[in-house]
Amino acid sequence: MSPAALSVVALVLVMGASFGTRLNVGVLAVALAWPIAVHAAGWKADALMAVFPASLFVTLLGVTLLFGVTQANGTMAAVTQRALRLSGGRAAWLPFLLFGLACTISTMGPGAIAAVALLAPMGMAAGAHAGIPPLLTALMLGNGANAGNLSPFSAVGVIVTAGMGKAGVPGHEWQAWAANFVAHVLAAGAAWALFGGPGLLRDATRREAVVVAPLATEHRVTLIVGALWVAAVVLLKVNLGLAAFAAAAFLVLVRAADDTAMLRQVPWAVIVMVCGVSMLIGVLEGTGGMDLFSTLLARIATPGSVNGVIAFVTGAISTYSSTSGVVYPTFLPAVPALVEKLGGGNPLEIALSINVGAALVDVSPLSTIGALCIAALPEGHDARRLFRILLLWGMSMTVVGALFCQFVIPLFAR
Repeated sequence: MSPAALSVVALVLVMGASFGTRLNVGVLAVALAWPIAVHAAGWKADALMAVFPASLFVTLLGVTLLFGVTQANGTMAAVTQRALRLSGGRAAWLPFLLFGLACTISTMGPGAIAAVALLAPMGMAAGAHAGIPPLLTALMLGNGANAGNLSPFSAVGVIVTAGMGKAGVPGHEWQAWAANFVAHVLAAGAAWALFGGPGLLRDATRREAVVVAPLATEHRVTLIVGALWVAAVVLLKVNLGLAAFAAAAFLVLVRAADDTAMLRQVPWAVIVMVCGVSMLIGVLEGTGGMDLFSTLLARIATPGSVNGVIAFVTGAISTYSSTSGVVYPTFLPAVPALVEKLGGGNPLEIALSINVGAALVDVSPLSTIGALCIAALPEGHDARRLFRILLLWGMSMTVVGALFCQFVIPLFAR
């Protein structure tokens, strides 16, 4: 078997392992990349090491370190409590507040999983206290967090930005965010209309608002440094990851955070997964395996249907696999070759379709986001029922995502 074919088989094995094993597939990806590159393709070990995504690793680590500070020193929790207080005890406002809060936190850096991990315990409890159906609370939290997940400041946004560069469409970070945001706003709106939102508007009952403690000095310092970091990245165009290292170091030096607690918050498993799979993709590209992989994708699509087809395929895989760790690093680099094989198609539209199609299903209980919401369900509620309905919702999003990408995504690629 040729090195190109072996690299495609390895990629399929990695995607399969992400469905049904507890092994971090980044470790498996590197383990498979080594014999294929060095022994089958005849590469030197240094050549294999050179395809490791060093820039992506530094950026991911810097961003997650900075937002590890905000979680470790309680800044995010303090801000969240204040935001929840804005509902003033009005049940009708809470779903929109949860969506907006999850979206804002996710957009500013931690990403969807961290945002839901922070919000789900308080949000699910607040929803139950306000008489909101748990399904609606979970969908507003999950869709809100996913709506902000692809901002250039978030860890997942960093992965997508790197992937879109490999797809040949760099410089569209905010288009990627906007397309994903609109898709999740529509999904959340449908959830609100279907699962009790209109009834909440007719409920004038007020319930006890959230009680909050004053902001501590370390919280205020962290917020100021975070705002300066965003301003430096947006206005001065400083490097996102390197500036995050500087901001995190400053916060530790002024004792606004503890470095040990900060390091505990870094999602090392995700970083290993993303970088390991990216390394295998580098071998796939270098051995000609990407050409074979794109040929397989081209067999199930046409230039006219590729947006919807690729969204459906990535959504189906993302239901059981890691969106940021497997789907984005695998499919985004395949875009240029896919367009060439199809003899047509807009690379930016296809890349945006991959982003949205894979993300919309992530409220499934098989994903971390859905699982966090179920885990935070207060006593007295049926967790099994919530699991079943969230699973059906996530599976239905493969079709919804395909339709959205086929007919709406072209509007974002102009």
